[in-house]
Amino acid sequence: MSGILHAWTIDEAGQASPAPTDVFGDPLDAGYAWYHFDRNDPETHALFTADEGVDAIATRTLLAFDTRPRTIVRGKDVLINLRGVNLNEGANPEDMIPLRFFIQSGRVVSCNGKPMKAIGDMVERLGSQTVSRTPGGFIASFALALIERMSPTITDLNERVDTLEELLEGKDPSQRDAARGKVAELRRQAIMLRRYLAPQKDALTALSQQQLPWINGDDQLRLRDAADQATRVAEELDAVRERCAVVKDQLTDMRAEEMNRNMMVLSVVAAIFLPLGLVSGMMGINVGGMPWVEDGNGFWYVTGIIVVIGIVQLAVFRLVKWI
Repeated sequence: MSGILHAWTIDEAGQASPAPTDVFGDPLDAGYAWYHFDRNDPETHALFTADEGVDAIATRTLLAFDTRPRTIVRGKDVLINLRGVNLNEGANPEDMIPLRFFIQSGRVVSCNGKPMKAIGDMVERLGSQTVSRTPGGFIASFALALIERMSPTITDLNERVDTLEELLEGKDPSQRDAARGKVAELRRQAIMLRRYLAPQKDALTALSQQQLPWINGDDQLRLRDAADQATRVAEELDAVRERCAVVKDQLTDMRAEEMNRNMMVLSVVAAIFLPLGLVSGMMGINVGGMPWVEDGNGFWYVTGIIVVIGIVQLAVFRLVKWI
């Protein structure tokens, strides 16, 4: 059956072994089975529609195009939607990939539409070491694997904010101009990532509080740990967003200070030339009584007066610390 990408059975001792991918088995009486499906495969849609062990609500959730993290309890069965960062080549990490689970006492069914690094991590773990003996512990391990894959992305965001803060200390205006576009992009990425991590924490917390036969005390502790890890990542994203806001405010203040400085220079220049323009304008009017009209040195007299007035103004401006 081409719709199944991974199939494993886990016994009561936590030992995993590959299962046939052409048969969708029933829940096990001892241990449990994990079946991971490709949501985009038509055979997956046909199987879920026909299988009596996956009800209509579970089918709609598993095959939904886009889902927010949440937990739905249906008797002894649970539907939980989680999200993981998109680490595929050419993709943006903030375009988080939904991963849906339908959990029963002896079977875990998962489904997604894009490749995920965390799924590969779980398959590798199943083939090399002992895993949880219950579906509850398996989901906790999966949630922790998703968080582990998010950590490098969060670290990268923090490092990029550090770089922007260092640019603010530089004196190159072109670098500050480039930082304005980068800070907006970083803030958008942090907001997009946190939009799904906050409800993911709530979904894991809700699952940890369920009293179900396939969730024991250790599973509840691990699920709470996964929820705490999701909370930690969400708080780091909040810190990134707040740091971006601080950087943006600093860039705005620096731009305003630069504009104020330029306006001050222009104001000083205008203040200097205002009286000089008045003197030159008055000496240029064609009325009787103008001094030095017949004097060949009249131009130089006026020029000297203007220079003296300019020097006096500069001295006054410097005295009052305008320049």
